Amino acid sequence: MTEQVVIALDAMGGDSAPDMVVGGAALASRRLPHVHYLLFGDSARLEPLVAKHPGLSGRVEIRHADQVIKDDDKPSTALRSARDSSMRKAIDAVKDGSAAAAVSAGNTGALMAISKIILKTLNGIDRPAIVTALPTAKGSCCILDLGANVQCSAENLVQFAVMGEVFARTVMGVEKPTIGLINIGIEEIKGNESVREAAAILRETTLPIEFVGFIEGNDVAAGKVDVAVTDGFTGNVALKFAEGTAKLISGFLRESFRTTWRARMGYLLARPALALLRERTDPRHYNGAILGGLNGIVVKSHGGTDALGFANAIAVAVDMATHGFIEKMREDFESLRAEHPATDPKPVS
Repeated sequence: MTEQVVIALDAMGGDSAPDMVVGGAALASRRLPHVHYLLFGDSARLEPLVAKHPGLSGRVEIRHADQVIKDDDKPSTALRSARDSSMRKAIDAVKDGSAAAAVSAGNTGALMAISKIILKTLNGIDRPAIVTALPTAKGSCCILDLGANVQCSAENLVQFAVMGEVFARTVMGVEKPTIGLINIGIEEIKGNESVREAAAILRETTLPIEFVGFIEGNDVAAGKVDVAVTDGFTGNVALKFAEGTAKLISGFLRESFRTTWRARMGYLLARPALALLRERTDPRHYNGAILGGLNGIVVKSHGGTDALGFANAIAVAVDMATHGFIEKMREDFESLRAEHPATDPKPVS
């Protein structure tokens, strides 16, 4: 039998919380029967919602939290004055061992700040990174950092590569991930000093990876690598640009099919193919970014997702907990530090 896994949920985080969170747990429970939940939030609102889902009976424990961290709250404010918030209590549950992982669709900055203070980082790391998987022409690509670190040293980028390769092995099931550093060109002389130094270290490592060198932005969508590494500024811009482009193309398609009666007839014929396209590119299926580098598992769900998207974020957390994500990261970081002591974090000027 599969061992029981307990996941802590910030029930009040997200645009449609708590309905979306409880609905997501109910959906996840159908394919993850071994998972139980600690639900943190307003018990008066949560109890009737949980009661609507018979599949959650006996698998949910509601723990009351008086405070809610708002989307516009500053991380510093959340740290100082939101100790009784649903987000803080979910992370505390990971810290004290009550839960194997925490999932929240709440304020990203607050989640990162609280997680770093409560859980600390793994030995030798002072900069957690936001990690997620995106669809590509060949399947999926893990990309990081997506916004936690605007400026990065070579050491930071190498550490991100380790986080990414463990994610690819744990969540994506890739035995020996291919890794590329996003750059402005594939030539070795291209890019800044940090990127070139990181590439030199990754070429020499004995970690279970295949380093392919520098890649460009279009290589990510083409599926050239399993893991794409970059600084948080570039990664966040790339993510938002990709999301915006996908919405733009969807809008163009809708407009095109409405132009003439022939176009409308064409839409009827193309509906099965368009349904497959919609399914493959649906962002809800790729929802669930991890905060890599922490001494505990924290998954960030998109704040505007629905129950299906939140269920997928829960599945990411369960995969990482079940397959020893933290333990594998700890082992690989120790191996990296033994090979290259210089990869210990340094301040970025």
